[in-house]
Amino acid sequence: MPSKFDIEREDTDILILGSGGAGLFAALHAQQSAPAGTRITLAVKGLIGKCGCTRMVQGGYNVALGGGDTVERHFMDTIKGGKWLPNQDMAWRLCEQAVVRIRELENEIGCFFDRNLDGSLHQKAFAGQTADRTVHKGDLTGIEIISRLMEQVLSRPIQKLQEHRAIGLIPTPDGAALSGVLFIDMRTGRFRFVRAKCVMMGTGGGPTMYKYHTPSGDKTMDGLAMALRRGLALRDMEMVQFHPTGLLAGNHTRMTGTVLEEGLRGAGGQLLNARGERFMFDYDTRGERATRDVVSRGIYAEMRKNNDPEQVGMFISMGHLGSDNVRAKFAGMVKRCADSGFDLAAGKVEVVPTAHYFMGGVVVDPDTRTALPGLYVAGEDAGGAHGSNRLGGNGVANSTVYGGVAGDTMGMDIRTMRSLRDPDEEILAQEVERAVHPLSKRPGNIQALRAKLQEIMWEDVGVMRTGAGMERGLRRIAEIRAELWETGVDPANLAFNLTWHDWLNMASLVEISEVIARAGLLRENSRGAHYREDFPEEGDLDTSYFTVARADTDAALGLHREPVSFTIVRPGETILPEGEPETLVASE
Repeated sequence: MPSKFDIEREDTDILILGSGGAGLFAALHAQQSAPAGTRITLAVKGLIGKCGCTRMVQGGYNVALGGGDTVERHFMDTIKGGKWLPNQDMAWRLCEQAVVRIRELENEIGCFFDRNLDGSLHQKAFAGQTADRTVHKGDLTGIEIISRLMEQVLSRPIQKLQEHRAIGLIPTPDGAALSGVLFIDMRTGRFRFVRAKCVMMGTGGGPTMYKYHTPSGDKTMDGLAMALRRGLALRDMEMVQFHPTGLLAGNHTRMTGTVLEEGLRGAGGQLLNARGERFMFDYDTRGERATRDVVSRGIYAEMRKNNDPEQVGMFISMGHLGSDNVRAKFAGMVKRCADSGFDLAAGKVEVVPTAHYFMGGVVVDPDTRTALPGLYVAGEDAGGAHGSNRLGGNGVANSTVYGGVAGDTMGMDIRTMRSLRDPDEEILAQEVERAVHPLSKRPGNIQALRAKLQEIMWEDVGVMRTGAGMERGLRRIAEIRAELWETGVDPANLAFNLTWHDWLNMASLVEISEVIARAGLLRENSRGAHYREDFPEEGDLDTSYFTVARADTDAALGLHREPVSFTIVRPGETILPEGEPETLVASE
């Protein structure tokens, strides 16, 4: 069994965790902005370009490119969609820089997006937005973006640590800065510690602690769990986004929970209940084109009315739009449904709200810096840009915009960093001991524990919540934690020991599940993705707050509220579409 002495060590200058849109853009921008000779290392849990969530993006990329749309309009949709909880400086930068980044994706990275007959980029309608602004490549946008980014990164002199799982952020002995990151080399089972002057964390969120979920199974909140153990502040942790239309194909297939993209409803798709009736206009005047949180709750409410055990979810219907038209516009979705036995183009497909995205994350500034010098966070690991609800199409824009920002910021900051920092050897040893803990316990059924956790989170901390339900959920999560701690893994061969990594995945999921539930209890109103049946009102917008969670030196979890800073626009105001950010008028 490995001990604290079995740690391989190496140095780099800039270390990037994750190879989604944030990680790959950070690597490219860091190489461009850092001094010549800067060593850049990209570490990823899986294989570059073959893992993570960016490649799974179907819908597209939000960007204001004219034709009546503006950055100001995009910004206001983002703020209103986030129910006035977003960090406004981050939201503004997201909307403004998306225009720059989409041109970079086309002209420098080599992406091909769908175009109109006049050669302009085609932009489709997404729910919760006042303009058609979603650039796409059919309904397989993420594969296009990640494939081209992967080609660029693989052709550059960037060190790649593939199949390296990050398990600990290691500070300096005085805790004043970050020294580096501890990994498990999954190919050998050995530990590797990498010192770096700058570390960018873009490991992705991935709320896979829910029964129905969309992210790939390797996404297990590892980054947020590492940040929590280092005492970093996490904001908006109650805000789990459920995509309304996750495919429901039965418990026997991983296809269950995967997304049927937003563009289906944007194009006119209809949601039907067990009696074949449209129901969304009973919940919102926008019907199926309401924001994701509203539609998810509408579907969930209809599910609770239905007593047929043979039909769990509701249905999406596209046939009225013309089957040939649907097959042409949504070829990827049609094929995905056909593989699961459904005819999307002409029939009905059963759907269920599915945990899709995590709005919460590490507290960062608009340049991606954190409170721990040397650590930068971008993408789904970072909180603030979306507030309580992410607009469809803003996710991949956020990861690519802020991945590039992180690369630029590190390239600038590293010019004043003269030397690498030594690690706190005691914390390094503690992280190793934590990782090897299950190797000394009797092997058990980790997958059964994960299934239990998913049921708990779906039932008690899911689409619609109550204080009593979340309290019950916390008790059940504590039981899962205790059982996990007594569940072991066969230590005979640690090379590609996937059961060991299943245990580590569960450890991260349990840690963050507790934070989600405790943050949900702290928020005694209903905002965006967080809906409490015992506190159904959204609360006063002018005194909006966000929740902050932090673990103290004894690993005890503390939570508090902080007021939202309305740095650009206040509730009741809006930015004039043709004006500058400071040009405000009363909102209707």
